[in-house]
Amino acid sequence: MSDICDIPGSITAPRHLAIIMDGNGRWALSRGKQRVSGHREGANAVRRVISLSAQLGVKELTLFAFSSENWKRPALEVNALMTLFVQAIKKESKSLKENGIKTCIVGDKTRFPAILQDQIKKVEELTKDCSVMKLNIAANYGGRWDILQATQKLLKKCTEENLNFNELNEDSISQNLSVPTDVDLLIRTGGEKRISNFLMWQAAYAELFFTDTLWPDFDKKDLIEAFTFFNSRERRFGMTSAQVQNKEKDNAD
Repeated sequence: MSDICDIPGSITAPRHLAIIMDGNGRWALSRGKQRVSGHREGANAVRRVISLSAQLGVKELTLFAFSSENWKRPALEVNALMTLFVQAIKKESKSLKENGIKTCIVGDKTRFPAILQDQIKKVEELTKDCSVMKLNIAANYGGRWDILQATQKLLKKCTEENLNFNELNEDSISQNLSVPTDVDLLIRTGGEKRISNFLMWQAAYAELFFTDTLWPDFDKKDLIEAFTFFNSRERRFGMTSAQVQNKEKDNAD
C-alpha cells in the first residue's frame, strides 16, 4: 500500500470519485514506444490510484478503461488492450480481495472475448462481499448507452408488471444505471477538457478537475491536488451560498 503519511489531515476525499484515464498512447509515443506500452504503464497508475483512494476514504471509484467508441482504434491496439485486461484481472484479483475492494466491470460485456468475460465473472464473485471501497471499471461503456439500457429495463418492467409509466422518476433511472450513485469529483488526465460520454447522468453535479498530467504519470501529488480543488468548491446543488451555509450550520447544531 502507498505511504500517505505526508497527506494533509484537512483533506476530505469525495465519496464517489470518477476518473477518465487519458494519455497512455501519448505517453508512449513521446518516449518513442508503441502505444500499448503506455497502456501497460497506465495499469501501474491504476494500481496506485486504487490503493490511495481506498486509504484516503473514497467509498466508490469508477475508472473509464475502454469506451464503446474505442473499438474504432487499430485492431492491434484493441487486441492488446483485451489481452492486458485479462492479465490485469488475473494478477490483481487476490490483492483486490485482500484489500477489501469490491470490483465490478460495468458496460456492455457481451462483445468481449469469452476468456475476458470469464475473468470478469471470477473477480466479481471473488470480491462481492468486500466493503472497504467499491471499484467500477467502465469497459465498453458509454454514458448514452447507459441511459438507454436503463430506460429499456424500465419500459420492459412497466410492460411486464403493468406499471404506470407516469410514475417513473429520476430515481427510477438512477437505480437502473450501470453505476447508480452520483459522482462527486470527476478527474480527467491528459489535458483534454470534456467528459467524452462518461457517466453523463451520474456526473450532473460533479466537480470537474482537468489536469495535463498523462495517466501513466498520475500519482499521489496529482490526486491530492484534485482533492484539494474538490475541498475548495462550494457544492450548492441549485441553492444559493447563503442557503448552503445555513444548511451546514443547521447540520452542525
